[in-house]
Amino acid sequence: MTVPIPNRPRYAARLNAFKRAGGAGISGMIASAGRVGSLDAADLNYPDHFDAQTPAQLARMLGDAGLALNGLAMRYYTHPAFAIGAFTNPDPAVRRAAIDLTKRGIDAGLDMGGRLMTLWMGQDGFDYAFQGDYARMWDETVAALIEVADHAPEVDIAIEYKPNEPRAFALMPDVGTTLLAVREAGRGNIGVTLDFAHVLYADEMPSHTAYLIDRHSRLLGVHLNDGYGKRDDGLMAGTVHPVQTVALFVELERIGYDGVIYFDTFPDHSGLDPIEEARTNVRLVERLRAVAAGLSGDRALTEAIARQDAALSQRIVAEALFGA
Repeated sequence: MTVPIPNRPRYAARLNAFKRAGGAGISGMIASAGRVGSLDAADLNYPDHFDAQTPAQLARMLGDAGLALNGLAMRYYTHPAFAIGAFTNPDPAVRRAAIDLTKRGIDAGLDMGGRLMTLWMGQDGFDYAFQGDYARMWDETVAALIEVADHAPEVDIAIEYKPNEPRAFALMPDVGTTLLAVREAGRGNIGVTLDFAHVLYADEMPSHTAYLIDRHSRLLGVHLNDGYGKRDDGLMAGTVHPVQTVALFVELERIGYDGVIYFDTFPDHSGLDPIEEARTNVRLVERLRAVAAGLSGDRALTEAIARQDAALSQRIVAEALFGA
């Protein structure tokens, strides 16, 4: 029996995944996402998705496709100097350009009615010993986060951490380091986005990570995908780690997360039809969320977890997932 899912979050997908279906232009990508039929939200990248369109034009495109705006995500690769850092760049003028670019992105999102800005600071890190002044890089990044957060306190600023890539070492590679930065910034509108593949890549358990974020900060976004933990594979949700995905959904229900589930997957890497890939993501996740909803109130599972009886807990979860 399928268990009803309370407070069903909206589903969104990575728009650039739809280049193969709708062409490279943002209008074609949005239209293709709308054709999935089970997506009802989208994130836009700033500034690249805004190169030839105004916020008003993009808002109309989303509406025509039956999609709501979830939020914007910053991309720090428009300036060649960002290659060695945006908020951590050794050149004060480049750091200022990164901060001002982020503020313009927040303003663009506000013009569209958006209240979420996601920061993936992949360029902020280092590649060699003796390359970076760690104290300066950390202090200037925290200062930048404070300035960005104070620019529009009504907008949530979500940090999406990742261990590395493109830099060999990210300044914020894991949940603990990211939560330290959030704490030092001390702004209520700064939180964390959990990316499932990034969490695996950081040798973390997604459900544990969600708990820590909720305990010490705010969980502002969930990017769902899967992978083998060696890189950011961007595989379809639940295809490699179904048990860990169910455990994450149990934890999300416990903490009351009711935001968007965003599919950050890469169908182009495997030559998949992005529309069918997105439909499969939704179907898989609906099933795994239904399993999680049933397990959340399972007394025998709760008691097994309390005793750390993994033999029993795994049998209960396997029966819910795969049948008796």
